[in-house]
Amino acid sequence: MPTVTRLALAVTGAVLLTACSTGEPTATPSLDPVPPASAPSAAPAPSGSPRTPDLGASPETVATGIQVPWGLAFLPDGSALVAERQTGVIFQVRPGTERKKVYTVPGVRPGGEGGLLGLAVRGDWVYAYFTGEDDNRIVRFRLSGGDPEVIFKGLDRGSRHNGGRLAFGPDGMLYVGTGDAGQEPQAQDRDDPNGKILRLTPEGEPASGNPWPGSPVWSLGHRNVQGLAWDRQGRMYGIEFGQDTWDEVNLIQPGKNYGWPEVEGRAGDSRFTDPIAQWRTDDASPSGAAVAGGTLYVAALKGERLWTVPLGGGTAKAELTGTYGRLRTVAVAADGSLWLTTSNTDGRGDPRDGDDRILRFPAR
Repeated sequence: MPTVTRLALAVTGAVLLTACSTGEPTATPSLDPVPPASAPSAAPAPSGSPRTPDLGASPETVATGIQVPWGLAFLPDGSALVAERQTGVIFQVRPGTERKKVYTVPGVRPGGEGGLLGLAVRGDWVYAYFTGEDDNRIVRFRLSGGDPEVIFKGLDRGSRHNGGRLAFGPDGMLYVGTGDAGQEPQAQDRDDPNGKILRLTPEGEPASGNPWPGSPVWSLGHRNVQGLAWDRQGRMYGIEFGQDTWDEVNLIQPGKNYGWPEVEGRAGDSRFTDPIAQWRTDDASPSGAAVAGGTLYVAALKGERLWTVPLGGGTAKAELTGTYGRLRTVAVAADGSLWLTTSNTDGRGDPRDGDDRILRFPAR
């Protein structure tokens, strides 16, 4: 990154959510103004449970001994599917019962940060994002059996920056967080799906209403998006790994350019959209994200903590710092409970007895 940009970041970073020497952040800015109401992602989100997670309570251990759990998606009965990155196995887990192997995604070729990554559920279809022999791709299948159907392929694979998060938005479309696969210029190429957030139909086609007709691209200029979430107003948030300085929380709007690799973090460059919040990379390396009530929850890997970001403005707070090690995925269930996956067996953590595990914090 050019020296002038680094200096600009150092000067302007203080107005956002930045870490000080104690690891605690300063104030988070308000999220207003909101995206235009006409944007498809701004459709009203389901109200969900009025209850919120109680992070002060002792969590229930839902499952243990999983090799790098990555994607997590809830089924209608309240149980969850969990993707094992290294093996391609999907387990069904629920509190109080033994985990159950329900599917193995064929063709998964783990390596580096690749493998079986994000999961999403819509109706009786399960969607999975994974690293194959030659690319990253998205498939869908039914747990009742049958071969998976490839709905999107050709995403560059790499030893790092494979992206991988899947989520259905409040508009019923499939949103996909991709990485630049270590090829930084791809993030600025509108015709390349890497380094983007994609918006697809459930069948894998570019969705109607995308910024560029016929293109799956929803937003560009991303380094490695691994968290996607919506609030009750339908506002969309993308969580992004930084390189050397800043990790980002972005308010995602269609057609906007978030700057990578030209800028990292807040730069005040009119060509790009600045993050609404940022952390030093040592304090975050953020992955999964979820919203409950007025709070955005962000799981941090290197930072080994759960960030809570008040969406109406105020001060973000680090919870569970160092308690469970690296945190990969966070999800809020229909009953308001918060589920967390650890990632201590991924080669970068310090495994503890029972790792990796799925934790559930009750709602209050």
